[in-house]
Amino acid sequence: MGMIIVRGGGDLATGTIYKLHQCGYAVLVLETARPSAIRRRVSFCEAVYDGISTVEGTVCRRTQTKEQCIKAWENREIPLMTDPDGALIYELHPDAVIDAILAKKNLGTKKDMAPLTIALGPGFCAGTDVDYVIETKRGHQLGRVIGQGSALPNSGVPGMIGGYGAQRVIHAPASGTIRVLEDIGSIVKKGQLLARIGDTAVSATIDGVLRGIIRDGYAVETGLKIADIDPRLTEQENCTTISDKARCIAGGVLEVLVKHGIGRMPG
Repeated sequence: MGMIIVRGGGDLATGTIYKLHQCGYAVLVLETARPSAIRRRVSFCEAVYDGISTVEGTVCRRTQTKEQCIKAWENREIPLMTDPDGALIYELHPDAVIDAILAKKNLGTKKDMAPLTIALGPGFCAGTDVDYVIETKRGHQLGRVIGQGSALPNSGVPGMIGGYGAQRVIHAPASGTIRVLEDIGSIVKKGQLLARIGDTAVSATIDGVLRGIIRDGYAVETGLKIADIDPRLTEQENCTTISDKARCIAGGVLEVLVKHGIGRMPG
């Protein structure tokens, strides 16, 4: 049985995790103790808080031991463990490691972690840090497998959706504990109160669908990305499904695994 470890369980990582699981791979997710996902309804990392996270009918379950991981695989579920440093990688000896943290920099993934290593997005050099890099920037190169070199650099500007780029993303205007007032999927108006951080209001920047907002009670720092609004009102149902971008990236990862003959679970 080919075991794949994926570092990170945010929404883009979840696209890859889901795809590999559907293709029969035994996937283990490694996360931090306090993930900060925005698109929480499509992020397996929410299992850190709730014990389980279900995305498009697939269950990711928080586990504590290798035996619990095996039980999850037997039940056709995805196990998740808290291990931000990746120490379990050297203990479990996976067939492949995928860095899907999307930190725009390498937080410790190395080629010697597994026979095959893949990283998503900028911050890695294929052939040096890892074996392959998958392009994550929207556009013609999205999902492309890079065997030598790096992904396109981070522009710091969100991709355009419905004619909006930076305006659709909301960052914390202050530090403190956030109290969320509107749920993911809500239709909101520009200026509408979405949350409070202490006495500081967090308001909608544009009209649209609240595509994602950080977990209520999260201790945020000024500047942290905390919400995302989709200006397309027709996209309300898509708040609970994996995005086109995530699926495209997942296809690049799957291409590498198949090319290298990484095995799958029987049955």
